[in-house]
Amino acid sequence: MSSPNLYLIFVISSVLSFHLWILRSQEITCNPNDLKALNGFSNCLKPHVLGWNSSSVSDCCTWTGVTCDDSVSKRVVSLELGGKNLYGTICDSVAGLDQLRILNLSHNYLHGTLPIELFRLKNLEILDVSDNGFVGRIPEELHLSAIWYVNVSKNGFFGSTSGNLCNNSPHIKILDISMNNFHGQVPQGVRNCTSLQYLRVNGNNFRSLPKGIFHLLQDLKVLHLQNNSFSGQFDHSIGHLSSLVELDISSNSFSGVLPDVFGSLGKLEKFSAGSNNFNGTLPLSLLNSPSITSLDLHNNSLSGPVNLNCSTMVHLKSLCLGSNNFNGSILQSLSSCKNLTMLSLDHNNLDGQVPESFKNLKALTVLSLSRTNLVNLSSTLNILQHSKNLSVLLLSENFQEEEIPSDPSFQFESLRVLSIAYCELKGSIPPWLLGCNQLQFLDLSRNHLAGTIPTWFYEFKHLFYVDLSNNSITGEIPKGLTQLRALIVIDMKISMDEPSLGVPLFRTGIDGATFHYKDIWSVPPTLDLSYNMITGPVWPSFGDLRRLHVLNLNENWLTGSIPESLSGLTTLEVLDLSHNKLSGKIPISLAELSFLSKFSVAYNELNGEIPMGGQFMTFPYSSFEGNSELCGGTYVPCPVQHATIDEPTGDEGMTVFGPQFGYGVAAGFVLTVTVCFMSGWALPRKNI
Repeated sequence: MSSPNLYLIFVISSVLSFHLWILRSQEITCNPNDLKALNGFSNCLKPHVLGWNSSSVSDCCTWTGVTCDDSVSKRVVSLELGGKNLYGTICDSVAGLDQLRILNLSHNYLHGTLPIELFRLKNLEILDVSDNGFVGRIPEELHLSAIWYVNVSKNGFFGSTSGNLCNNSPHIKILDISMNNFHGQVPQGVRNCTSLQYLRVNGNNFRSLPKGIFHLLQDLKVLHLQNNSFSGQFDHSIGHLSSLVELDISSNSFSGVLPDVFGSLGKLEKFSAGSNNFNGTLPLSLLNSPSITSLDLHNNSLSGPVNLNCSTMVHLKSLCLGSNNFNGSILQSLSSCKNLTMLSLDHNNLDGQVPESFKNLKALTVLSLSRTNLVNLSSTLNILQHSKNLSVLLLSENFQEEEIPSDPSFQFESLRVLSIAYCELKGSIPPWLLGCNQLQFLDLSRNHLAGTIPTWFYEFKHLFYVDLSNNSITGEIPKGLTQLRALIVIDMKISMDEPSLGVPLFRTGIDGATFHYKDIWSVPPTLDLSYNMITGPVWPSFGDLRRLHVLNLNENWLTGSIPESLSGLTTLEVLDLSHNKLSGKIPISLAELSFLSKFSVAYNELNGEIPMGGQFMTFPYSSFEGNSELCGGTYVPCPVQHATIDEPTGDEGMTVFGPQFGYGVAAGFVLTVTVCFMSGWALPRKNI
């Protein structure tokens, strides 16, 4: 090859190499100090962050959750690792990220204390370590001059919080220290956070607020004080917070009357003061608030009439006044609040019946009127069916000894939760229930319903809670109850995509304990047919209900044996078959039910040995009493079984001491003597 060609090739190669060097120099590259800090941070985590590679120096700005700026040095400015299932601690090396602006480690399994160096990152704007297992104290002073968002909620931080919170961090707008173990007074330093817009201190053990705090936080929009230990009268100076949108002071020990300051809170949309000790009547400024969309005052001692001005309160959608001492015809005054979607007035001293004007509440989805002295169930249902979106209807402890209407024309197509319990209603299970094809929760317990359980229960595709206990139901259990799809499909999600109930849902357990739930999907799947007059067998197909948690069939007239197939109820927690006429043995396979915590077959006609192992080792004597032929476990010891030899009879029997036995003995004797003489054992041999 000629020299000019070689020279040309050399020039081209040089140009390409130089161009490649320029391209490489432009690749995203981590600053060495930041790289060292990230590797140190990663070494304290188990497992290491997915997508991180400490051996690849040139690409650390592309690591999972890492963002670099556009400067030549490519400094790390953001670390977003929320919800990455990280376990471990935060090493001090994180302080090496001195240009960091965002640090999000929320929703992980991190523990230990936060390094003090973390609170000296002067460029940090957002700090979110919520929903982890951190403990210890927050430093007395924060040296985070640029910080505006701080969220340390849902951890185990304790002690009194910093009194100098905003001395060096004056720009904090959002502060969330909720659901920790802080106590004493809400920190005085909050008074200096004059830019504060969101303050959440709920779920701690705070007892008092700094004096004059409401005069200083003029920009505050959200204030959550619920679930603490505040007491005494609520400060009237709350009226100075003219920008307030949300105020939650529920689940404390505030007392006295509600301050009449709501006229000054012109932007307030949500006010919750439930579960306190407030008394007296509702302030007029609250009853005429044009901005409020949600009002929750349940579980207090408030009294008097409720004269809401619905023409003024045009945005009111949710009203919860349950468990108070209100009286009078509240329902009539509420019927013009046409935007109401949730209404709870349960446990009050109302009178009369649901007015015809309730047909105007077209938007209503949740209605709780339990224990309000209502009458005329038939009229109530006829009126409420006009609320086509109604999904939760709680009418228990009303309509005493009335007849449950059987008109099949009632239509509640959106109904998911129906409770008409503790009413002593007469009649039978109504046919209009079949039209409630979205039904998930049905409670008709504590009535006087007679007749049989309809066969059409299998048509309910979403029903997972049925309580028909304490009635006078007869006949056999329809097999349709063992074919409820929502109790068979183990991975079926019940209403997980739906909002909460809006009102507490109460359930009485087998031992009389009362449980309450805020979400329909948190209620344990249940079949309760106890305290009736049901006859017939326990169907083997009950074993198909793999999602069932509670099965109560006690206090009936059931007969036959306990099916082996019940061992298929792998999520069962409660099984009560007591006070029936069941016979046979307790299936050994029931010992495989590892979640079973309450079990009773007392007062039946069972026999045999109680299964050993599993949860059966924990059940008391009372679980088996009243079965005279049952034994084992902690119950009656089973009799000891002795091994016996049956004497043979007839021609096939073997005679032990016959002639053959004698001949055998004689022959054996002669042979033994002969051997002894020949061996010299009987007569000693002479020495030669």
